[in-house]
Amino acid sequence: MKLNLKRPLAFFDLETTGVNIASDRIVEISILKAMPDGTEQIKTLRINPEMAIPLESSLVHGIYAEDIKDQPTFKEVAKELADFMDDSDLAGYNSNKFDIPMLMEEFIRAGVDFDLEHRRFVDVQNIFHQMEQRTLRAAYQFYCGKTIENAHSAEADIKATYEVLLSQLAKYENVEWEDKKGNKSIPVKNDVDSLHNFTNLSRPVDFAGRMVYNEHGVELINFGKHKGKCVEEVFQMEPSYYSWVQKGDFPLYTKRCMEKIWIRWNGKKERLKIETQTRLSIDQRSSQVVKPQPSPQPREEAKPINSDMLEQLKMKFGK
Repeated sequence: MKLNLKRPLAFFDLETTGVNIASDRIVEISILKAMPDGTEQIKTLRINPEMAIPLESSLVHGIYAEDIKDQPTFKEVAKELADFMDDSDLAGYNSNKFDIPMLMEEFIRAGVDFDLEHRRFVDVQNIFHQMEQRTLRAAYQFYCGKTIENAHSAEADIKATYEVLLSQLAKYENVEWEDKKGNKSIPVKNDVDSLHNFTNLSRPVDFAGRMVYNEHGVELINFGKHKGKCVEEVFQMEPSYYSWVQKGDFPLYTKRCMEKIWIRWNGKKERLKIETQTRLSIDQRSSQVVKPQPSPQPREEAKPINSDMLEQLKMKFGK
């Protein structure tokens, strides 16, 4: 089966020093770029994480310090990777919760702008978990009838993920699915928009899941004491919350998303302040009553001089 694509879909997988999005680093990245014409491009790079690789991580993916000591740092390859995926939607296995936020951390640290605003995201694990509830190894066996060779190498895993999606599209074509509210639909379609919607049911704002959208597109806090509250309402109640997040051990992309909401919220406050001041000024001007000035008193008309008046003047001045 061939993917029905309007733009490239970049499947990617990361091997890392650990699973902490904020503090761990990438040691290998493999990207399979599926093109609308059916062709594929693969790019695999090993990366010097500039930190120690814990033994427990090396035992999983098989990459040790001596394997990557002469490899480039992420900052040195960040622009190359961003350019390779620049025109693509993104796909992977558990990519929404791990690979995308981890990749964004590295891009931000490297100072490379990689915009997620207008991309689609297809998380193959979400299709699998919502339809069958299995791991990647089990998914590959279940859908493709194969065993992954060199499991936990980025390239082997991402090739398996790509094959699993193609098999899922074939298996679930016209298969009805029912959500928790009892709504029925046929969600698994050979269309990236449909796959994006089905694999992003939690509607995360920042992919790490610290913030999510509600059904009206409003950002909500998704952890801690303010869980379920509108982010802007939290800013109103507790303005120091923003500073606490920015200084805390949160992923850089989470901080960037919250910063955008903070800037938007402050803009609303400033506009409201200006509107309120303008309205008060208008009300004050309209309430001032202009007192009418008293009309000038009419002058008495001059009387004509007569002989009696002359006599009185003579007597007054002794003339």
